Amino acid sequence: MTLAASGFLTIDSVQLEYRLIGPQPSDAPCIVLLHEGLGSVGLWGDFPDKLQQATGASVFAYSRAGYGASSPVTLPRPLDYMQREANDVLPKLLDAIGFQRGILVGHSDGASIAAIYAGSHADHRLQGLVLIAPHVVVEDVSVSSIAAIKTAYETTELRAKLARWHKDVDNAFDGWNGAWLDPAFRTWDITADLAYIRVPVAVIQGVDDQYGTVRQVEIIQEECYCPVEVTMLLRTGHSPHREAPEASLRVIAEFAAAILPGRPSQT
Repeated sequence: MTLAASGFLTIDSVQLEYRLIGPQPSDAPCIVLLHEGLGSVGLWGDFPDKLQQATGASVFAYSRAGYGASSPVTLPRPLDYMQREANDVLPKLLDAIGFQRGILVGHSDGASIAAIYAGSHADHRLQGLVLIAPHVVVEDVSVSSIAAIKTAYETTELRAKLARWHKDVDNAFDGWNGAWLDPAFRTWDITADLAYIRVPVAVIQGVDDQYGTVRQVEIIQEECYCPVEVTMLLRTGHSPHREAPEASLRVIAEFAAAILPGRPSQT
């Protein structure tokens, strides 16, 4: 099918909001963006547009169920919600958009979903991963920061700010925050998937990331048998694509140029 520039896809009776920049995924290499735990299509801002300009590739972003304008989810979210997204939703979505070859670019939860997908699916169409501030295990700093943001959500203007980007902001926030703060979530660990990734990986990590330490990157380097390139960005926290957009774009564009023949970097 031919995708409009924006709209909704129906996957298993769930409406997923999306945005497409550039060529159809069936006609060109495609970069699929997987957002963070409180993200959405809209919260990527103009980053997808700049990424399309920098790479010449098709860029496809979507809001997972419970986020943006997509269908809400039943709460509480299951603690394996990222595995479910990678194994139950993402394969059907890639088929639905006509994905032929390309890379997954994930941020935070989205990076974890990308890693799980690559490690559990022998998808010949997938040629690489970009993991921005990925989580592969749960650290104390992650839980502490997520507990702090819960307080901020309840006592500051954070809820109102997030409501600009989510049709049901409480569904989005509580689904993510509730899962991460569940004591049983402390055992969440996707390192077993890393050894099965068979495509090149680029990791972008902020040195001052308040949700994860460099240990996340070290585990990826230790467990992956595939090539892993790491870029550590100084004076950058958990959102390198927003806090250091030029550096992040350069890393992704150079990575895409190396593994997507015919789509050289335009930066």
